[in-house]
Amino acid sequence: MGEVLITGGSGFLGSYLIKASQKEFETVGTYHKHPVQGQRTSYIQIDITKANQTLRIIRDHRPDCVIHTAALTNVNYCEEHREEAKKINVEGTRNVALACKGAGAKLIYISTDYVFDGENAPYKEDDPPNPINYYAKTKLEGEKIIQSIGIEYAIARISVPYGWHAPNQHKNYVTWLIEKLQNKQTATIVIDQYNTPTLVSNAAEAILEIWKQGKIGIFHVCGKECISRFDFALKVAQVFSLDKQLIKAITSDQLNQIAKRPKKSCLDITKTKKILKIKMLDTNQGLFEMKKQKNNI
Repeated sequence: MGEVLITGGSGFLGSYLIKASQKEFETVGTYHKHPVQGQRTSYIQIDITKANQTLRIIRDHRPDCVIHTAALTNVNYCEEHREEAKKINVEGTRNVALACKGAGAKLIYISTDYVFDGENAPYKEDDPPNPINYYAKTKLEGEKIIQSIGIEYAIARISVPYGWHAPNQHKNYVTWLIEKLQNKQTATIVIDQYNTPTLVSNAAEAILEIWKQGKIGIFHVCGKECISRFDFALKVAQVFSLDKQLIKAITSDQLNQIAKRPKKSCLDITKTKKILKIKMLDTNQGLFEMKKQKNNI
């Protein structure tokens, strides 16, 4: 095994993948708008929507594996900016996949629990997707592209990744909530949306295990507990010794989100546990691990 190239290396999941990968492999990270410097990892600028540039960079590096995390992930933004979302999440993914084909590299593609409609959870890898918002539609289209393009691939679907983020990165659900509660602000949380929240460092470990073991196909790489956003928020408050009384319940209908969310998109991780032999954490384990990681940020 040689070089691993990680698109979206300046992003949340990408940065954790780089931290984990560089311990074992020669690692290259890419960024688009936010330059990154690393002692053990080199970073290159890339715009995945530009086919020739993407092909040239991946061909020149000839990595053994590309982990494709670069994406437009803001669900509401994607709903209102569909052309941009398609350009990045669909055409950008096609460019990366074609470049991998040209370089003979394996592609690990990061997808989402939102490819399911939330009507029949928990979902296994071979359950039929049925996305109900535009972000999820673009991610599913990305899945279909890499499955049909004739390369060695794996798809890793994650759900509500959380953990400490860098200053230039967007808040995730947990860091947003911690900040709200620390500032004594009310946090209004939906009680009728269920996911399988994932500690980002745990996801990075599992994704790299897919590469190390040479696995192909679809894997659900997420936490092992199906929990409502509201109950998860209560656990965040408990673990970080914050005021639970500031957390107020609301239903999805009352929230009036721009993009529709599946009510219960929890993922089944039986296959991941069996094949990868990775311990995926429940919410208590993940939050306590995150609390321990605070001193290392």
